[in-house]
Amino acid sequence: MSNLFTLPVLLGILYSGIRLATPYLYAAIGETFAQRSGVLNLGVEGIMLMGAYTGFLVAQKSGNLWLGLLAAAATGLLMGLMMAVVSVTLQAEQGISGIGLQLFGLGLSTLLYKKTLGGVESITGFQPIKIPLLGDLPYVGDVLFRHNLLVYGAFLLVPVAAFILNKTTFGLKVRAVGQNPQAADTLGVNVTRIRYTTVMIGGTLAGIAGASLSIALINLFQENMTNGMGFIAVALVYFGSWRPLGVLGGALLFSFVNALQLWVQVLGIPLPSDIAVMMPYLLTIFALAVSVNRTSKPAALTKPFQRGES
Repeated sequence: MSNLFTLPVLLGILYSGIRLATPYLYAAIGETFAQRSGVLNLGVEGIMLMGAYTGFLVAQKSGNLWLGLLAAAATGLLMGLMMAVVSVTLQAEQGISGIGLQLFGLGLSTLLYKKTLGGVESITGFQPIKIPLLGDLPYVGDVLFRHNLLVYGAFLLVPVAAFILNKTTFGLKVRAVGQNPQAADTLGVNVTRIRYTTVMIGGTLAGIAGASLSIALINLFQENMTNGMGFIAVALVYFGSWRPLGVLGGALLFSFVNALQLWVQVLGIPLPSDIAVMMPYLLTIFALAVSVNRTSKPAALTKPFQRGES
């Protein structure tokens, strides 16, 4: 156990935790936009899987990682559009339609994987880039400033999303639609358009979240490789009280505990592996139980909108 508290191991845990937060940040920030407008998308997991698959396949076949990332984003955009049609236009029950989208993504990614790849293959993904000067700082440089571009992008996304939601006209409309769509409609806000836009933003970022796994962090694709990450991302939105900075805190908390359990197994510490794997998920349940009543959710979350209703 004493090996766990050496400086190299602690720095390794911090470095790994920051890397592991990347897909959660992309997916959860995207889901924050959707939920702030009143749409709950439980299909994030399926979108991530399809994003991971298309991103990997296009990057492998073309030899261009940026094309792979673009393909993953486009896939997420299309699946977000599917979710918007079902939940906003057709006004299906959002929880059920989201689970349907998740199962669709899981099944289709598995089928296409078997037909096009047939086995686990790897590629050379986005490589770590040292930020000049900052990357040379002792300890801090190694932990914070030697990551690949998608890691930097995920953390940059947090202040950008916070600015958009809190300081722009679009963000004001999103918040108004999620809180009182009838009042927003009387003020000339197109509720349907806002909800379509936010769900498609969420889908796009979920696709990028999947690609961050397959072409930046793990650099391979396999069946069900997200393994529940999409649902954790949805939970992080609740934990973060529908605020990008809160989502960042939750993502880091979860990923640091996840990194800790990985290092526990690597160091051979006598802790049953099943218990170690359970640690981050138990923490998530505990954190949600503690924070569930801390902040009110968007009043119109999961509620369909029809003009003229009071």
